[in-house]
Order: sequence, then structure tokens, then C-alpha cells
Amino acid sequence: MSTFAPLQNDTFLRACLRQATDHTPIWLMRQAGRYLPEYCATRAKAGSFMGLATNVDYATEVTLQPLERYPLDAAILFSDILTVPDAMGLGLSFAQGEGPRFAHPLRDEAAVM
Repeated sequence: MSTFAPLQNDTFLRACLRQATDHTPIWLMRQAGRYLPEYCATRAKAGSFMGLATNVDYATEVTLQPLERYPLDAAILFSDILTVPDAMGLGLSFAQGEGPRFAHPLRDEAAVM
């Protein structure tokens, strides 16, 4: 027995199953931080980008924000490729206005083994 609410829009799933739909489903990949004020507000609450990416509640919130704003049929789960090197212990940090930095970057093949 599922604890999830019934789907209100299964257009995307039906299209994935090659079933007929009344319209072509729409979903978008995006960098929400560049233009959505609600994303910026959630990011500020999280305290940092990685705080946003690693907190289930915040990641869920920013995943759902485009669905609340636009008539989309599916959501792209919010995550970031940098969660992988962070989990590897590379010491990820962000320099203001410069982007990601690693305290322990991989310099050669031996560092991966």
C-alpha cells in the first residue's frame, strides 16, 4: 500500500511508457539560482549551496518550485555534480564570486586508488 498521494498529472509517465497523451509533456533542466527569486530565498535559508544540495527538505523545495511557477509535467530532481567529490572527501568549499575549490584535489591516478 502506497503512502503517496494519487498522481494529479501522469502525462510524463504515460509518455515514458509509450502510452497516448493529450499533449507532449514538458519538463526543463535549469539553473534556477540564476533567475528564480524563490530559489534564492531557499538558498539563503540553507546557508550555503552544499547546505541546499545535502538537505532533503531544501532540495525538495527547489525541485518543486518550477512546478509551482510553470505548467510543467515533471520535475527534475535538484542535485549537483559536486556532491560526488564532496562525498569523496576532497574538501569542497566555495570562494565568493569564484566558484568551487578543493582542499585536497586529485592530482594523479594514484590519488584515486
